[in-house]
Amino acid sequence: MKVFAVSDLHLSGLVEKPMNVFGEGWEGHLDKIKADWREKVTKEDVVLLGGDTSWGMKLEEGMYDVASLADLPGTKVFIRGNHDYWWTGITRVRNARPDDTFYFLQNDCVKLGSVIVAGSRGWTCPGSPDFTDHDQALYLREAERFRLAFQEVRKVREEGDTLIALIHYPPFNVRKEETLFTALFDENKVDKVVFGHLHGSGFFPLKCERGGIEYFLTSCDKVKFRLTQIL
Repeated sequence: MKVFAVSDLHLSGLVEKPMNVFGEGWEGHLDKIKADWREKVTKEDVVLLGGDTSWGMKLEEGMYDVASLADLPGTKVFIRGNHDYWWTGITRVRNARPDDTFYFLQNDCVKLGSVIVAGSRGWTCPGSPDFTDHDQALYLREAERFRLAFQEVRKVREEGDTLIALIHYPPFNVRKEETLFTALFDENKVDKVVFGHLHGSGFFPLKCERGGIEYFLTSCDKVKFRLTQIL
């Protein structure tokens, strides 16, 4: 079983929100992602989707975009991003999933073979350019949600398992300074971290290491609309 990841698809099947206004690279971006997905992924593999999947505002709009991935191989594991407004209540989202190859995480985890994926949205971190005093409360709350996710991990983790943390926001600033998120990842012996959220030309490494943990930035435009192999 291989594990791949891609984030920030920003699909808009039922809403008028074309992504090509952000650059010609976004033209037909879902087709590019699907082509790469089919080339790399088998039905035994896992694909992590790190949030901002759909521009939809209502559940049915978001699920329309989620369902557009149903014909692709592999198990799909989702977390919520800051633009996933359609994601209103984890029970409703899970009840609406297209089939049993789709998993939606919110402050919890899923175990697939010897791989455990723990997921939550996260938030912008201190030291990031967009962090303000107003973000502090949300930052603390989102860290608490990851604590809940790791509580669930401890119930199912066995020796030899690989633990992947799936978070929408970067869990540190560009200087890789410690945050509540990185402290939790270190404490819980996470093996790999996958995140997205970032777009555009600003510098942020696609892959780096901190404290022995590998971190992967997988926003689809940053990775040229291809899946990144995590494991």
